Amino acid sequence: MESKPQIQSQYHASLEMLKRVLEKFPEERWNLASDQNRAWHIAYHAIFYTHLYLHAREEDFQPWPKHHREARSLSHAEDGGEPSPFSKAEVLEFLEYVNQQVDELVNALDLQAESGFYWLSFDKLELQFYNIRHLMLHTGELAERLWAATGQETDWVSMGGEKP
Repeated sequence: MESKPQIQSQYHASLEMLKRVLEKFPEERWNLASDQNRAWHIAYHAIFYTHLYLHAREEDFQPWPKHHREARSLSHAEDGGEPSPFSKAEVLEFLEYVNQQVDELVNALDLQAESGFYWLSFDKLELQFYNIRHLMLHTGELAERLWAATGQETDWVSMGGEKP
């Protein structure tokens, strides 16, 4: 059975959920100095790794044209210090950039091949589950911050970016 349409659907739904959280996220909390990991940085990190792991191999990866290397990891020491913040509009632009590539990138994957990333020792199919779980972990983290700050809840998106 071909699983690529279902994988694509779940990527689109997960990215839509993150988009909805980000659109509601208060500007005054976007780059809050008291947060160990600022909201914009968590969102950027989640989108960056979603984009990276959609590629067949690390060598094939072409980052978003506005990418800042120091913003990819939540560990500042790993990437060279405190990154310059991205605006909410820029992060939403990045999210849309990745969302538009999902179908093409998933269609190009050999789901039985190795992950393509030396630090991940499983096959490409499991990498897709891993990647979506990572995206949703950070979406949930930001949704919790949104709820704590504003009382606004996040709408569930079941598949393909469509609301149930």
